Amino acid sequence: MTDILILTHVDYCPAGHLAHVLDAQELDFCVLRADLGELQGYDLDRPKAVAIMGGPMSANDPLPWIGAEIAALRHFIQRDIPLIGHCLGGQLLAKALGASIHRMPYNEIGWQPLSQSSQAAGNPWLAHLPEEFPVYQWHGDTFDLPEGAQRLLSSPWCPNQAFAWGDKVLALQGHPEMTEELVRLWLTDWAHLLDETQSSQQPRRQMLDDLPTKVAALNQVAEGFYRHWLKLAFA
Repeated sequence: MTDILILTHVDYCPAGHLAHVLDAQELDFCVLRADLGELQGYDLDRPKAVAIMGGPMSANDPLPWIGAEIAALRHFIQRDIPLIGHCLGGQLLAKALGASIHRMPYNEIGWQPLSQSSQAAGNPWLAHLPEEFPVYQWHGDTFDLPEGAQRLLSSPWCPNQAFAWGDKVLALQGHPEMTEELVRLWLTDWAHLLDETQSSQQPRRQMLDDLPTKVAALNQVAEGFYRHWLKLAFA
């Protein structure tokens, strides 16, 4: 077992660039598929840092493993260890903290501009970021802010793009973990879900235009989040 735990929920929403960051630093990590019941029997007192990745399901779905994962997240929150959630992972963190998750009237998909909230000034999770920057999005649900949370980021289509709760919890609505391969995979296997008549969705060709440059910039965004997450765990 290792001190870093990554929870995933489907094979096509892996750790992505987070795994590359950990490998580059020669840090061991454990990946568990929560949807396959792999949290069962896991020692919840072991990890010093936990990342929760995305998935196509809703945090409101009546699936037994979702309830088990939310209970595990509450245990991690009680332990006061650094947690970072990506899309579904951010929604599960919000729900674990007592907030509601709900459908939006549209899907937000593509490279969307995020802007820092007025509440975000001086927050260390955002110390590496400009006032506005793009992050890849693919979601139809969104989270409300838990009591005591600090809104960090918003987009034109989704006001709650990120929140911090305390000094060790970061919930993100977007996908900073994306790689070129993942973007191409999603836009191939899930192209039937795209609807260019929705102004909240970018056209596929626009999402793929100059993809290496876009992903390289996204990697820098992600690495700042991950640096702070690891610093909190191991400093």
